This record gives sequence, C-alpha cells and structure tokens, in this order.
Amino acid sequence: MTDADYGELERDGGHARLRFVRTLAFPQERVWRAVTEPEHLTAWFPTTIDGERRAGASLRFRHRDDAGPPFDGRMLAFDPPSVMELLWGEDVVRIEVRPAGEAETVLILTHTFAELGKAARDGAGWHVCLDSLAHALAGEDAPSGPGDRWREVRADYVERFGPEAATVGPPGE
Repeated sequence: MTDADYGELERDGGHARLRFVRTLAFPQERVWRAVTEPEHLTAWFPTTIDGERRAGASLRFRHRDDAGPPFDGRMLAFDPPSVMELLWGEDVVRIEVRPAGEAETVLILTHTFAELGKAARDGAGWHVCLDSLAHALAGEDAPSGPGDRWREVRADYVERFGPEAATVGPPGE
C-alpha cells in the first residue's frame, strides 16, 4: 500500500470531503460495470443500491447482513460510463471513472458530509472498499476480512486527519 492509496480530507465551510483517487489496471467499461451494477457492487460497496440508474431516481440502501437500518437517497447524476453521484442518506457520494490509457482507468470517489468527526472512520471504510474493488476486478479474494483491514487502516486515518476527525467510532458503537 502506498500513500497514493489513502484518501485526502478537505474542509469546505461546514462540510468535510473525503477524496480517493485510484488507478486501476482495467478498461473504463469494466470498472464502470463494477461500480454501478448490483451483481458487482456486492464485492465492494457497503450497501445495496436499489432503484433506477437515472438522475433524479429515488434510491433505497440496505446494509449487508442487516448491519444497520436501510435508508433512502436519490440518484443525483448518472452519466455512463463516467459519473454516478448519490445522495446517500444525508451524504453525497460521487464516483467518477475516467480512461487513463488503453487498459487503465482512474477512479475518483468523493464523499461529502457534515460531521467532521466521522472522517477517519469513513476514510478507513472507503479505503477498504476500494481495496476490495481492486481485488474483485482482478478476480482475487481480499487478503484479509474487511473488519480486520478497517482496524488496520483506521489508525492511519486518525493519525493523518487528527483527533477532531475521529470522534465518531465504528458503525454500531
């Protein structure tokens, strides 16, 4: 894992923004399917995305194994094969997929939210999700369970972002 794998935290007035940039050794169309199609989302995204894939559509999100209550959102933008932006509960999650050569794709995930205290928790979560996406695209199993990996990288995010960005603990606490 390199520093480039870590997300960056930006503060913009009353909002915080996590931004991840990952280069994946797969063509744009394949990455787009992995980030938008239900049968591929299970490998990496923390919830289901139930609803139409079109801007303005109402969405319902459900955690795997009932890890939390379902919640509602909306598809803010859907422009295949490059942009999907979701109102994910009260947060906004934007995924951009851009070609970077013949067989590489740059994926940019941006998560905007109001509560700075959850930045380290969510940063570690998205980090693990994106690692899982890369493994799934390669046809590999992740080397460790998501909970174990989350605990490993969360400490790094607490150190990188500072204690004010780590006042909210793991989901369910």
